[in-house]
Amino acid sequence: MSTLVAISLTTGILSGLWGWIAVSLGLLSWAGFLGCTSFFASPNDGLKGLSISLMTNISGVFWAMVIIHASQFASLEIAGYVITAVVAFVMCIQAKKSWLGYIPGTFIGCCATFAAEGNWKLVVPSLILGGIFGYLMKTSGVWLHQRSTQSQANGGLQARP
Repeated sequence: MSTLVAISLTTGILSGLWGWIAVSLGLLSWAGFLGCTSFFASPNDGLKGLSISLMTNISGVFWAMVIIHASQFASLEIAGYVITAVVAFVMCIQAKKSWLGYIPGTFIGCCATFAAEGNWKLVVPSLILGGIFGYLMKTSGVWLHQRSTQSQANGGLQARP
């Protein structure tokens, strides 16, 4: 079984499970899929990729709330756009810190917060659990691929313990 097929299989199964868990816990399934996507697209792999993805997602939630709250105090519409511009700059420049270096992850967290109308208390756990599910999807797929490769190398026979 190829790595792609194995990851596709585990992703399909765990996506269904995520959907059920999200609904059961009252979370935003779509935000969880953004967290999952953020991990899959991260330039880092494994736990480091998950950590950086989650940290940047959460920083994006923070910056969205800064924009939302600061814009409420702006009396001119143009001021809201200026606030957005300044915060977007900061969202990018924070990438000077390696642990915040995944700029798309920051924008994913920010956009999820805007889409949820600022409900960060719902966005944060959805992104976190979604990221964990993304990690599990990929690692279990890689594990399945390795298992199937070992099985094929042994001629389909596996030694019994």
